[in-house]
Amino acid sequence: MGLSPKDCLQLKEALQTAVVKCSERCLYQSAKWAAELLDALPEPEIDTMSDVPQSHLHPVFAINADPTEADREAQELGRYLLAKSYFDCKEFERCAAVFLPEPLLASLMGTNPNETTNPKGKGKAKATVGYSSDYTLPEISQKSLFLALYAKVIAGEKHKDEETEMVMGPQDSGAVINKQLVVVSRFLSKWFAQRKIDGGDYPASQGFLEYLYGMVLAKEKNDSLALDYLMQSVHLFPWNWGAWLEITNLVSRVEQLNKLARHLPQNIMSFIFHANAAVNLYQQGPDLASSLNDLLGIFPTSSFLLTCKALLCYHSKDLFAAEQEFSKVLALHPQRLDALDHYSNILYVLNRRPKLAFLAHLCSNIDKFRPESCVVIGNYYALLSLHEKAVQYFRRALTLDRSCLSAWTLMGHEYVELKNTHAAIESYRRAVDVNRRDYRAWYGLGQTYEVLEMHAYALWYYKKAAGLRPWDSKMWQAVGSCLQKMGRDRDGIKALKRALLADSYYDTTAASSFGTAGTADRMSQMDPEVLLQIATMYDRLDEEEEAKAYMELCLAQEEGAAGAAESGAGPSLGDSIAIHNDSPGSEAEGGGDGLEGGAGSDGGTGVTFATSKARMWLAKYAMRAEDYETANRLAMELCQDGVEVEEAKALMREARSRMELADMVER
Repeated sequence: MGLSPKDCLQLKEALQTAVVKCSERCLYQSAKWAAELLDALPEPEIDTMSDVPQSHLHPVFAINADPTEADREAQELGRYLLAKSYFDCKEFERCAAVFLPEPLLASLMGTNPNETTNPKGKGKAKATVGYSSDYTLPEISQKSLFLALYAKVIAGEKHKDEETEMVMGPQDSGAVINKQLVVVSRFLSKWFAQRKIDGGDYPASQGFLEYLYGMVLAKEKNDSLALDYLMQSVHLFPWNWGAWLEITNLVSRVEQLNKLARHLPQNIMSFIFHANAAVNLYQQGPDLASSLNDLLGIFPTSSFLLTCKALLCYHSKDLFAAEQEFSKVLALHPQRLDALDHYSNILYVLNRRPKLAFLAHLCSNIDKFRPESCVVIGNYYALLSLHEKAVQYFRRALTLDRSCLSAWTLMGHEYVELKNTHAAIESYRRAVDVNRRDYRAWYGLGQTYEVLEMHAYALWYYKKAAGLRPWDSKMWQAVGSCLQKMGRDRDGIKALKRALLADSYYDTTAASSFGTAGTADRMSQMDPEVLLQIATMYDRLDEEEEAKAYMELCLAQEEGAAGAAESGAGPSLGDSIAIHNDSPGSEAEGGGDGLEGGAGSDGGTGVTFATSKARMWLAKYAMRAEDYETANRLAMELCQDGVEVEEAKALMREARSRMELADMVER
């Protein structure tokens, strides 16, 4: 995707306007995002700018185009600057009081400003005689109104954090609420209702109050109405990244995202939103990779887009490529801490201890009191198996930001390592409260309940994880193993066959998206453990022929494709339907007429515990079938492998004695 010099300059001007407008309203994260994108936009060459009017080369940000709003902003300039200075000094209540004093708000809300409310938020404020809700709304500019109401919301969040107990303390139930949400929600509801009643007598909306109302409604769990207002916001002003992020948080399924895409404004922001939302929904594939590459063609050094690309590799289970992409981001932006918690997760899984130590040291030097820094340091201690120290840093991250998803999930993992299952379950549940799309937290809950041998609970949580990651073999393996322990062998077989299909899907996707030849070569290698589990369940169902086929396929994994082809083992995966009916993409793409696509690489697993168990089962099966030569050969191989040697020797002696007896009978 390329832009003409004129389009490039228009985009630059739009981003400059976005930075200024968001900064004026103290939306600093959105302003930072737009400024970083602006910085990543290459400067057009001088000789390509001859046709561009010079006024566009040095754009001057004009005052509000609406004359009524412009007059109000001019009249309020002194008070606006005062309110903004209070906000910048984190005096949020004073900032709000400049334009919306408490008595005015109380009269509008129908409450007595002198009435004292319960400090714990347990009692509701009651309307008092003499305070009517019939007061007209104050006539102030939309910019000033937004700043005042936004300061109210931030003040409420601040008080909420102050009233919240210590992380994972005895009183930390997560039930403390932001009391200012009700006030802001009622005010904006009246504001929008009044504009609707009076028709076109008001200045055109700028999109920021719609964003604020949508954000408040989302916090109040009114998702459908929140989405309506946020959609209005991005249509009115598409350059506010905060509004797009709120929409992303409300989109829980790919189908919902695709349906929403038809109603989005047609501009580059919609394109960026769609790519980011797809990454957050754990999607992967050549189309998404191509979209990110197109965007990087416009913003080649964008830290945000490069991070999205790294996360795409991570979700596609291509950890080596993800590690390289994050290294690239770190080299370009060495002081940027955003998303480095994900990078530390990758280094932890890859066991890159020196790199993780360097990253922890770097984060500590830049800002040791950022949640991301605490998570990185916690991961480093986790890699050293210093689990209590790791928990300490994850708790510190949560003290700084209660919505830090990585910290809740990773703290749950550490509590599992410390055998503190109650604390692990609570950590995972809080992670799910922060983001219900976090499959790691659902999977962690399943694992913890499985440790407690509460398999029905574990199965439910595993199904939730599999629904979020329908093509992740690890999720379906967990579902299958849990069903096996519950004695539901038939359903367990279906889940484990789904796990085999999932491996093939992810490997194919990774290879086509990123051109990873090594991944494509591994595409056909199946997990011997899964094959052994399937065979064992068939054996328990007294279906010996199916069990034998899967045992042979398990054994064939030692040598890879050649062994599988020679074994002639080709059990069908046609019945590998999804156990979790609500999972997105529950139909097995690419179907399963057989396992012909499951064998194609020359490299095998070598001798493993699973293949040795399969070899022993096949040897005993051969004895029952009076195929003593095969039994003797398999028993000899077991002796060479050094697995279950005594039983293998006994089996070999019995097979040889039977063969000698058969020779004597023939004579």
